[in-house]
Amino acid sequence: MAAQDNKNRTGIFWAKALERAELGVWDWDLRSGDCFYSATWARMLGYGDNELPNTSDLWLQLTHPDDRERALASGARHISGETDRIETELRLRHKQGHWVWVLDRGGIVERDKDGQPIRLVGVQTDISRQKAVEAELEQVNVRFRLALAASGTGIWHHDAATRKSYWDERTRDIFGLVADTDEVPDDLWPSYLHPEDKEAAEQAHLAPVGTRDVVAVQYRIIRRDGQVRHVESLLRFIADPPSAGQTLGTVRDITEEKLREEELAYAAHHDALTGLWNRSAFDRLLSDHIAARVALAVFYVDLDYFKALNDFAGHAAGDVALKSVAAGIRSCLPASADAARLGGDEFALLVPHCDTAQAERIATAVLGAVREADLGTTSPSRKLAASIGIAFIADGDTTVADALACADDACYAAKAAGRNRFAMFSATAKPGSGGLNAARIAADTVDAMEDGRLKLFGQEIHLLGRPWHESRHVEVLARLVGRNGGLVPPGEFIPVAERFGFASRLDRWIIRAALSQHGEALRAGAVTLGFNLSAQTLSDPQLWEFVDSVIDETGATHSGIGFEITETAAVTNFDAAEQFVRKARERHCRVSLDDFGTGMSSFEYLRRFAVDAIKIDGSFIEHITESRFDREIVLAITSIARSVGCVVVGEKIERQDTVTMLSDMGVAFGQGYLLHRPEPLDAIIARAAAAAAMPVRKIS
Repeated sequence: MAAQDNKNRTGIFWAKALERAELGVWDWDLRSGDCFYSATWARMLGYGDNELPNTSDLWLQLTHPDDRERALASGARHISGETDRIETELRLRHKQGHWVWVLDRGGIVERDKDGQPIRLVGVQTDISRQKAVEAELEQVNVRFRLALAASGTGIWHHDAATRKSYWDERTRDIFGLVADTDEVPDDLWPSYLHPEDKEAAEQAHLAPVGTRDVVAVQYRIIRRDGQVRHVESLLRFIADPPSAGQTLGTVRDITEEKLREEELAYAAHHDALTGLWNRSAFDRLLSDHIAARVALAVFYVDLDYFKALNDFAGHAAGDVALKSVAAGIRSCLPASADAARLGGDEFALLVPHCDTAQAERIATAVLGAVREADLGTTSPSRKLAASIGIAFIADGDTTVADALACADDACYAAKAAGRNRFAMFSATAKPGSGGLNAARIAADTVDAMEDGRLKLFGQEIHLLGRPWHESRHVEVLARLVGRNGGLVPPGEFIPVAERFGFASRLDRWIIRAALSQHGEALRAGAVTLGFNLSAQTLSDPQLWEFVDSVIDETGATHSGIGFEITETAAVTNFDAAEQFVRKARERHCRVSLDDFGTGMSSFEYLRRFAVDAIKIDGSFIEHITESRFDREIVLAITSIARSVGCVVVGEKIERQDTVTMLSDMGVAFGQGYLLHRPEPLDAIIARAAAAAAMPVRKIS
């Protein structure tokens, strides 16, 4: 009795154990084919007691079709003695229709007298949560592998204890290693290192040991096919107390990035067309040489007749010429010298330890190289020449601007002497800019924008034979008041602004000052203003953003302003000029072509640009009473302009006989304008306001 009680208690105990462990038990009698399933097994699948038929293949009926063959094979291998036990994972259908992952474990528990198995018992454990975690982890791994593949990153690790290294397939691809296994010889990696990077790379890979720091290192490798590649590794030491630990790392081929960096670094310091140093790089080199108190000669080389070549043969021929000139200049210089293209057709040379005799030899050679340059045209009548200025710098306190300005002044002297020659700078010679060299004028102009010495002037534009109040159009000009109180002619400070690269800043100052001071007059329609634009301003991609913002701030109107662009500016950047004209027309701003007729491509620009007015260059107007040729040119221009709906402005109409001649030619009354002499803009605006019968208030 007591034994039976113990047996019952044991049965109850195991039943509770199975219940708490959520284990399903199966018991298969091979002789009868019957299979017993515990109540916990049924509940694991959502069934109550006696809901499932007690058939021997019940588990197989509930097994996922994709798992049946594998489950049967596991049992068959165990029964045949191939395995010690049954162990497999499979899915069983839950009462609610979803699939439950279970781990099936069991084995033979009874054999007959011949040793043949007659009974198997096993348990099944619900592992659905585990499988879900595994699936989620696999998704993470898939994304990780995709990210590695997309970034081209390889994974490697090195076991310090076994001194074994393992490279994944991507790492092997980067090094060009053909192998079927991840394990590679311990001494393989050092054999790829570039000799110049070997020591630093090996030292960097030792650094992480004993720390948790992630170390980044870049180095070059030489693949077995001879290719030199740049790679980057990130590595970290992973401590493993039972062993010596391991280093885990990534590797990425950064060769293309390095090449792009080198290209960008080169582009930042070199002229894109000629390959010479650019202006900023040359300034730094010159500054370094001066600071080191190295006696040197600075050459300023300005090509003569280059614009005529561009007009005749086009920009492509001009580019060919510039590249040929640059190559010729380089061939004339000693190894210690440097050459730069400052912009357009201007070059600068720096020659250390250069005396007068050597400077003369170099300048003579450069003049010859320019004359022999390939001009991209077969026309024998087209030739280039150069004017060269040379300045010797020995004072360590000389500024870069002054050094270039001295050479520039000498270049002007060479031009004045007839071109195709060189001149030496002399501090005692009287420069042609009122006693100031170009650098000092540049500095003075910049200061004048800040201290009020840059003044706005204007030039009334009259209809021929009509009072000015019928048009009230003014061309805005700027005049520089020198520190001595005298006016510096625009022919001196405006070219300097263009040469020293602040012409766009000057144009912006003029536009902002005029619109800020007289925006109310424009808004009231009392006057319209025209502004001249330099080539630098025309190429400024933020120009219209600036103009629009100033108009918004001042209350001026787009239709009240106009812009004049010269053929020279258009030649410098034709695409920018075309885009500028288009945007001006969209905003209802007027656009005029200035100095019309002086270039070879004037009529081409008139065809390409939808402008409102053209301004005939004064050289065709001032002698029109004496020159039949000039009269024919003016008639041709005005006829074409009239046919395309353009207004014509004539410069240098300053004598009554000129007005009479133009009237007799039929160029009057709306087709010809008279440009009057400049005067302070405030006075002109006051007259315009009076003519328009409106009060005007200058905004200071």
